[in-house]
Amino acid sequence: MIERLQAIEKRYQEINEEIMKPENIANVKKTLELTKEQASLKDAYEAYQEYKKILSGIEESKEMLHDPELGEIAKEELSLLEDKKAKMDKELEIILLPKDPNDGKNVIVEIRGAAGGDEANIFAGDLYRMYTKYAEKEGWKTEVLEEYPSEAGGYSLIQFMVKGDNVYSKLKYESGAHRVQRVPETETQGRVHTSTATVLVMPEADEVDSELDMNDVRVDITRSSGCGGQGVNTTDSAVRLTHIPTGLVVYSQTERSQIKNKEKAIKILQARLYDLKMQEHEKEVGAERRSKIGTGDRSEKIRTYNYPQNRVTDHRIGFTLKQLDRVMEGNLHEIIDALINEDQARKLRGEE
Repeated sequence: MIERLQAIEKRYQEINEEIMKPENIANVKKTLELTKEQASLKDAYEAYQEYKKILSGIEESKEMLHDPELGEIAKEELSLLEDKKAKMDKELEIILLPKDPNDGKNVIVEIRGAAGGDEANIFAGDLYRMYTKYAEKEGWKTEVLEEYPSEAGGYSLIQFMVKGDNVYSKLKYESGAHRVQRVPETETQGRVHTSTATVLVMPEADEVDSELDMNDVRVDITRSSGCGGQGVNTTDSAVRLTHIPTGLVVYSQTERSQIKNKEKAIKILQARLYDLKMQEHEKEVGAERRSKIGTGDRSEKIRTYNYPQNRVTDHRIGFTLKQLDRVMEGNLHEIIDALINEDQARKLRGEE
């Protein structure tokens, strides 16, 4: 462990020097790569500085144990420092686990109403509200990229970006099918219905991850469609991008400006292409990573929201919370913390 920490410390200090070199200051891409790498090492570097202070303190306390005047104080100090060291040993073990390179990124979330008609769309709207409230509690910002409201309420599809610190590290577990069990407002006989909505969480692709060649993209400008009223855009400002090599199609119409719609569409397309690359990688190493929480299978049923019993259950880790009302108000912390802890425990057991 110490050898790994020493290597991290050395590399962290090397990056400090490299960032200051004139040729790197002038190269935006290189600077971005270096700052990303340094950010990924920061937690381990800072923890190791603290750990070295503890080790140094232990050595000093041991030397003073036989001092007639300071022996008792040194004994107490040694006991405290050894407790701190034991605690930090466990913390460092977790910090040194293999990092997901996407953990520090912003995300694009896509929620779709799936099985269940109007009720599925209404539930998609409820999930969107839950995530925006969770983001608010985390101090993150959200921005709608595309939305298709449903006449009955909610959305048949909504895409939005979440920006902040380490967003992907917490929201990456949310991809999959979410199931709701409740009595719909349209149900006259009080029967509980089951509906589903799907959630897809994609890390925002930056220039290092995705260099999109616009020669591979067909751009079509169309008139926006809307639900009526003043919000309908009557100019040709909607943008549809078709990525010819993969067949991926992205449509953006939320802005009145064609330029802004194109910018949003490009951002979504880059994230989709990066997500596609990640899925292909997952298939390649799939046999080695079957224990991963969230297999990447987008049809996997990951969670059930049972309204009559005020219960939410995450099926991947068998975690149940009888506080569904609080969860739907954005209090997702307990569920996400449980998923992170289980993920770390599996990695410590060498299951990934």
